[in-house]
Amino acid sequence: MPFPARRPAAALLTAVACVVTAVFVTTGSAAAVITTTTSTSATSQGASGTSTSGAPNECPNKQSPPAAEDDAEQPAAGSAAPKPLPVPADPVGGDQLGKCGFVLPPDAATAPPSEVNASSWVLADLDTGAVLAAKDPHARQRPAALIKVLLAVVALNDLKPNTPVLITQEDVDAAKGYSAVGVPAGGKYTVTQLVEAMLLKPGNDVPNALARALGGVPKTLDLMNAAAQQMGALDTRVATPGGLDGPGMSTSAYDLAVIYRHAMQLPAFADAAAVKSVTLGGVYVHNTDSLLTSYTGAITGISSNTTDAHSTNLSSAGKNGHRLVTVLLRGETTKYPMYLQSSKLLDYGFALTAAGAHQVGTLVDQAPPVKPSVSATSSASTSTDAANVTNAADNSPMYQAFGNVGMPLTIVAGLGVLVVLAMYVRKRRARAARARRLAAQANNV
Repeated sequence: MPFPARRPAAALLTAVACVVTAVFVTTGSAAAVITTTTSTSATSQGASGTSTSGAPNECPNKQSPPAAEDDAEQPAAGSAAPKPLPVPADPVGGDQLGKCGFVLPPDAATAPPSEVNASSWVLADLDTGAVLAAKDPHARQRPAALIKVLLAVVALNDLKPNTPVLITQEDVDAAKGYSAVGVPAGGKYTVTQLVEAMLLKPGNDVPNALARALGGVPKTLDLMNAAAQQMGALDTRVATPGGLDGPGMSTSAYDLAVIYRHAMQLPAFADAAAVKSVTLGGVYVHNTDSLLTSYTGAITGISSNTTDAHSTNLSSAGKNGHRLVTVLLRGETTKYPMYLQSSKLLDYGFALTAAGAHQVGTLVDQAPPVKPSVSATSSASTSTDAANVTNAADNSPMYQAFGNVGMPLTIVAGLGVLVVLAMYVRKRRARAARARRLAAQANNV
């Protein structure tokens, strides 16, 4: 039976080799799991970011107004069309206001009036800011002359009320082919007079004159857009000071309600909005909106239209200790004039307040905090996930048992054990050989 002592040695060698191999395999598997987890997490985050940013819009006008029907919004030669304004991650004023259709209180006793055909509208309490009901409130639309409320706020804030403004031929020409208040070139009027006239009658001559007084049309647009952003009107970008359609012009019924509420908190604007008529150099200017003469408690009535905006309306009235505002965008007047639609909506709002119906949102007082973009969030989340995976690996039993340094020491110790065992086996074999020789000699004797 040759070399019977080699079998235990071979077994021991195999056992040690298996231990060392298992250590390497286990360590490699753990590393592979960590790497795979990190990679999967990053891939998942990337996919999430892509799907979020590329997801189709639920609302057809969530980013941009409907397609233009003429060439009024064509950019100047050599200029690119403005990109749509960013859509806030959370609807301004409350989650319910992100809906496209009707946004009504759960305890509303009746449906909104059928006479209202505007594509989007908002009905809100002017004093508390409570949104009582709405339809597609954040849909991007065009304001037409309703945007002059924002221009009035900027003019009254940035210019002294008694500052004289000279009407130029440029102002008169700005209204050619469009509506005009009718002020003559050469006339000189105060800022307050021009604001009063602008609020009474749609026109592009007076807005152009105020824009010149503010430093020119480009600067005025910057001031108006900055004011809208500060108020929280994040759907709004002004392209023309008087409301003519222009490249990138955008607003929403919600935004115009926010802007009007801010304006009415400015005493100079509230006073100007209360004026029923004004005479400028022999030009008599008055408001022809029928709401002011037909609706009890009427405060403001502004109706306007352009080819791309269709018909728009902003109305407000007070009754039983409440002041309500309605904004209607992209309406049609074939069956019902805009003042009648707004009066029906005001009736609906006063009925809701009398019944104590719950509000569906809020007109904000200022711009909400800016949230990080989807890409930034995904990047931060990916880094956090990778760190969490690393920490989990560091706290694992495998890492605690071996660590970064203990693993090599363990391998060296295993090799040392192997050497000691080999020496032990060699000594046993030598002793067995001597014992056999001695036994043979004794037999020969």
